[in-house]
Formats: sequence, structure tokens, C-alpha cells
Amino acid sequence: MTSRQHAIGDLLRRSAARFPGKTAIVFGDLRQSYADLDRAVNRTANALAARGVGKGDRFALFSHNHHAFVVAYFALARLGAISVPINFMLGPDEVAYILEHSGATGMLVEEALAPVAARAAGDSVTVRGVIGRAGGWEPFEEWMAHGDDAEPAAEIGDDDPIQLMYTSGTESRPKGAALSSRSLIAQYVTCVIDGEMSAGDVEVHALPLYHCAQLHCFLTPGVYLGATNIVLPGADPAAILAAIETERATKLFCPPTVWIALLRHPDFDRRDLSSLRKGYYGASIMPVEVLKEIAARLPGVRLFNFYGQTEMAPVATILGPDEQLTRLGSAGRPALNVETRIVGDDGEPVPPGVVGEIVHRSPHAMLGYWNDPDKTAEAFRGGWFHSGDLGVMDADGYLSVVDRKKDMIKSGGENVASREVEEAIYQHPAVAEAAVFGMPDERWIEAVTAAVVLRDGASLTSAELVTFLRERLAPFKTPKRVEFVAALPKNASGKVLKRELREAF
Repeated sequence: MTSRQHAIGDLLRRSAARFPGKTAIVFGDLRQSYADLDRAVNRTANALAARGVGKGDRFALFSHNHHAFVVAYFALARLGAISVPINFMLGPDEVAYILEHSGATGMLVEEALAPVAARAAGDSVTVRGVIGRAGGWEPFEEWMAHGDDAEPAAEIGDDDPIQLMYTSGTESRPKGAALSSRSLIAQYVTCVIDGEMSAGDVEVHALPLYHCAQLHCFLTPGVYLGATNIVLPGADPAAILAAIETERATKLFCPPTVWIALLRHPDFDRRDLSSLRKGYYGASIMPVEVLKEIAARLPGVRLFNFYGQTEMAPVATILGPDEQLTRLGSAGRPALNVETRIVGDDGEPVPPGVVGEIVHRSPHAMLGYWNDPDKTAEAFRGGWFHSGDLGVMDADGYLSVVDRKKDMIKSGGENVASREVEEAIYQHPAVAEAAVFGMPDERWIEAVTAAVVLRDGASLTSAELVTFLRERLAPFKTPKRVEFVAALPKNASGKVLKRELREAF
């Protein structure tokens, strides 16, 4: 019943009531208050309702970060419609798969992506909006200019699906994780409390909003609290550093690859970053040497490691700022609303210090995979969500992620964790980035292979690097092959695409 409703669309209304005149969103030259954002969301929701969009309908968002993305996301939540954010790097066939699999009947695209969207949409997508101008698409500005700014009436249950978040699909077809308001709000509470977030935060949002990390660990919790949110179109290091200085930002999330790009950018030492108080990383493992460099160059920043995955909405464990250098490489302990354990292949818990699969129990967890009961049952077997990550927990309950199951290299009958080899490579002063993966080999079955990006102006040979690593790694872990590359292939959330490296080599 609406008197007890606590859904995603309600969060903005409550912040607008508490902080009507406070700046909610900064996007380019636009500075929008909470009251104005709330009205824009209502107008857009009513425009969508007039076009037949209602509770349970799937509606795709296909755009780089934009003010319109934020408005549409909350407008759909107000209606009880199910938003389907789509990776803007995907091609027509990949987008078409998500549209078909989700059963989306509506879509919002940005002008530059309209040709891809048009090829992908087919006849089933009947409500079509565009950020900008494109033939056959309605301008989003017309939706925001709808005459009715009253909040639409929609009764939304705690466990009604409110979003389909498609996994990044670095290895195979993406799966649609169905998230509810209960999943998400339980996760926001965890982020707010364990991540030391507050209404006084001024945060730069540069990573893609189609991805659960930026959208659900930072942007929506920021709106929930009434914080100020600076939305950037993308993760350009110069733009991030400029925004921190100009807006006196206090808070920033980046995956390790973007933190590395910031540290290497010439503007890092030119910009005034003194306002920054909290920094967050996640999405992939932070090399220990980079962690030490952040601590040295930003000594006033409290740093947090958020570990999890889409199916957990996404946070599962958190390593706090006082533990970064004493628990190097750890993903922390289970977060506020999460239980985590390590299990063997039989699903039973293993002792501290033993490697096994990381599993979770939490209200954060997704409802299941959309239209895939078999994969849902497999993921939730034994009453726990199975992450597919391998990890080890110490006697104090601190988790260390060993590797993705699929990234464990089987070389000469021995298991090699790609992360361990990467950590050793990062210790070389000439190395900027590295990724380690297995390649088919007649002798070793899989040969440990490293793709390495050098720092600007640095030089290093394969033989020199292997000699360096032999002093730090067992012989079977030392790469049999080293390839120097200009850049590592990554998806928009900063994850290295090891599948593409395997294909390239």
C-alpha cells in the first residue's frame, strides 16, 4: 500500500521536500535544484504514461552520462516501469539481443547512438525518445516539457522488479539481473553507512551510469541523501580533475584503471584537489603499488574498496580507509547488510586460509536472472548467492579475492591466479598497466601470458621483465610470454577484457 511505500521513485521526492533549493545535479552549464529535478521527473513520467508506458513495462536507456539519463531513470521508477540501462559501447546486434531478451517496448537514446539504436530496435520498440534530434525519434525535451508536473499514482511493492541490469558480458551473452527497490535500498543503506556518505557530499560521477557501480553505489545514494552530484559525460582524466577543482568536490569513485590514468595525467599535480575527502575504488582489483601511490599523493583522502557484482546491487564487502595499508590487497569484510562465506565445490564452508568460491546472503541480492529460471536456481543453490569468484578469508573475517573462476590459469597441472602475477608485474617501475591470462600451449596446457603497458618514456624488454619476476614468483607462475601493448582493452566500466587479449594473441 502506498502509505508504506519505499521505492526508488520515492527517494527523490523526499530529498526534494528536505532540500528543495539545494543543487541536486550539475551537468555542463545546467545546475538543477532538487525541487526542479523532482518536477522534471514528474513531467517526464506523465509524458511516458501518456505514451502507454506503465508498471512492469521494460524501457531501455542507451546513452552516455547525461542529465536526461538521470531524469528518465527516476521517471521510470515513479511509474513502476523497469529501466534497462544498456552499455553504449555495444553494437546493433548486441543491443538487439538485450532489447529482445528484456522485452523492451520503449527506448531513450542519445543522438550519436540513434543509428545503432534504430538498427537494433525493430518493430517492438514503440516509444522512442532521443536526447537531441534524430529522425523517427521524439525529442526528450518534449517529454520534460509535459504540462502535468503532478506525481503520477503508482503502487510499487518492495520486491517488484524496478530495473534489469545486464551483466557486462565479457565472456558470453549478458544476463539480466532483476533488481527490486528492496534490493537497491538495502544496498544504498550499506553504502551510506559503511561508505561514510552524507548530504554534504559533492561528488563527481564520471563512470557510466548504465553500470551498477556508479548508478547504485554513488549517484542514487547521493540523491537519497540530498547530496550534490556533478555528472560528467565520461571518464576523461582532465575533465575529472578539473571538476574536482572547480566544484570543490569531496568525493570520487573510479575503478583502478581510471585512478591510474588520473595519477599519470600531468594535471594531477597542477589542479587543486584539496577538497577531496573520500575516494572509492572497485569493479576490478586495485594493484597494491597503485594503492600505495594514491595514499602518498592524496594523503587527505579516506579510501574505500567496494567489492561486489551486479547481482548484489552491487556491494558485498568493504575495506575501510583505516585498513587500506594494513590489509593490502584485501576486499574487506562483509558489508552492513551482507553475510559472506567461502565454500568448497560441495557448497560447505571451508576453514580460514583455504581457497573456495565466494558466496553471499543478503537483501541486496537480485530477484533472479530475467527469463532464466535455470541460471537463477544455479546461482542461488544451497540458499546462498554464488558469485563465481574465488577467494580466501582469514581468521579475522577479511576477504581476499583470488581470481574469477574463469580467469584461473591451469599451467602444467598447477593453478596460477592471474591477480598474483599482475601484482608482481606492477612492482616494476616501468609498468603502467598489466593483464595476465592463459593461452593454449602444447606443453603447459595453458601458458601464463602477460600484456603490459609501459609508462610514458619507459623502456623494458620481455627478458628484463621475466628476470625481474623470477625473483618474485615461482617458476610455474612466471609468464612464458610477454606482449607490450599501447593500451589494454576495457569496457566502459574500466574492466579489462581478457577475452579480447586472448583473441588478439
